[in-house]
Amino acid sequence: MPLSMMETGGSGVIKRVGGKEETRRFLENLGFVTGGTVTVVSETGGNIIVNVKDARIAIGRDMANRIMV
Repeated sequence: MPLSMMETGGSGVIKRVGGKEETRRFLENLGFVTGGTVTVVSETGGNIIVNVKDARIAIGRDMANRIMV
């Protein structure tokens, strides 16, 4: 399922990062790599705040839809 559908407080393992090559590379540089763990911290106004690799990152819902967990 896409990261955007996870509930607040839920965590999962990243199965796949989709999108164009440029988008995938951008997300990988932020720490969204296959096999990595991601936890949803909160969701506000279409943006999702997640913990990935000991860092909090805010991404938009459109980006979160490209990350499968």
